[in-house]
Amino acid sequence: MDDSQLIRGVLEGCVLGIIAQGETYGYEILSKLEQAGFENLLEGTLYPVLTRLEKKGLIACRKAKSPFGPIRKYFSITEAGKHYFSEFKESYVRIMSASERILNIMDDSEQ
Repeated sequence: MDDSQLIRGVLEGCVLGIIAQGETYGYEILSKLEQAGFENLLEGTLYPVLTRLEKKGLIACRKAKSPFGPIRKYFSITEAGKHYFSEFKESYVRIMSASERILNIMDDSEQ
């Protein structure tokens, strides 16, 4: 099964969750997502998410010189982003709970 549709639905919330832990930059976000189990994510997937979050006013971006080379974009969460993230987590738990109930019923009926 292609996981991309399922991932797309939660990726914004997960990215926001990483940024909520403290100011960070794109490559670090990508690394944390991969460590958490989001495999094969590319910059081409992450940066549109960051752009959407910034346009919605959920994150702020500042540019600063990197200690290792070119200028980096550093992302931090805004107050609106904190509120959105809190609502996202509540919705996520509710949806996952409902999904698990249905999927468990289906598993039980197959046995």
